[in-house]
Amino acid sequence: MADITRRLGWRHLRGAPTAHVRHHGSGRLVHDGPGLSFWYRALTAALSEVPVDDRELAMTFHARTSDFQDVAVQATVTYRISDPAVAAARLDFSIDPDTGAWRGAPLEQLSTLLTETAQQHALDVLARTSLAAALVDGVAAVRERVAGGLAAEPRLPATGIEVVAVRVVALRPEPEVERALRTPAREQIQQDADKATYERRAVAVERERAIAENELASQIELARREEQLVDQRGTNARREAEEHAAADAVRAGAEAARTVRLAEAEAARTVQLAEAEATRSLRLAEAEATRKVRLAGAEAQAEREIGAARAEAQAAWLRVHGDVDVTTLHALTGTRLAENLPRIESVTVSPDVLTGLLAKLGNGVAGEPE
Repeated sequence: MADITRRLGWRHLRGAPTAHVRHHGSGRLVHDGPGLSFWYRALTAALSEVPVDDRELAMTFHARTSDFQDVAVQATVTYRISDPAVAAARLDFSIDPDTGAWRGAPLEQLSTLLTETAQQHALDVLARTSLAAALVDGVAAVRERVAGGLAAEPRLPATGIEVVAVRVVALRPEPEVERALRTPAREQIQQDADKATYERRAVAVERERAIAENELASQIELARREEQLVDQRGTNARREAEEHAAADAVRAGAEAARTVRLAEAEAARTVQLAEAEATRSLRLAEAEATRKVRLAGAEAQAEREIGAARAEAQAAWLRVHGDVDVTTLHALTGTRLAENLPRIESVTVSPDVLTGLLAKLGNGVAGEPE
């Protein structure tokens, strides 16, 4: 369908390369050709668009063979419009100047023409052919007859149509007839299969018998060889026992020698460890004795020095107190005593105590010399 654009009373048409456009204006041909693009007035323009590409027309119709059996014919016809001017003059390919759509259905008319023409020739050739022959060679015969009939049909060139190719896809009978035709072939195939099965079974039985005989001969040969094998195994067992005994003896001697070497090495290692332990213990004891002697000497020296210091301090204390009078010594004694006494927060003096103290004080005052 052509692409039409509207602009202020004018129309612009843009055609496809596979569409032949014819434009008549005021009764004369203005534009003619494929893939055109032009402006026109819708009120005075008459447009037609004819497709010029190859088109496929699939058709299916029923026919009757000479033995009155219905068959379905599936065919495809490829055609093109070779003369667009003639086709536009014979068929209505005019399009609406505003929308670009066809006013009629020209392609349906062409499909009807081609289908009826092809069907006429196919019916003519199948009416003279039996169903079996039609199913075997009918496709080629129908294709040749339809292609020749369409090529010789005078109406097609007069309409500007050229037939490119004709293909007949299949000729099929009715389902019941097709099943009936398949039955003999299937029976024959089944018979051949059964025959092949029987022959295969006979061959299998013969082969099984041969296999059984071969197995029996093989068992006899195996029994004979097994007897030889038993003898050989006994010989091998005795030889293997002897070899094992010799190997065990060699292995026992080697194990004893290895045990002796290990014991000697262990004893030497134990002696070395004992000597090393004794040496280490002796060194530790000597070091501990030396340390204790040094520590005792240091402690004795410290005691002597501490004693001398204490004696010196005591002598100095005595020298100092020896030069002080008795009153001062009493005062110092009272001070030291007071320092060592617990703290007295308060003193309660009873009248009796106070009277005794005053009496003693009076006596002391009275006894003092004048």
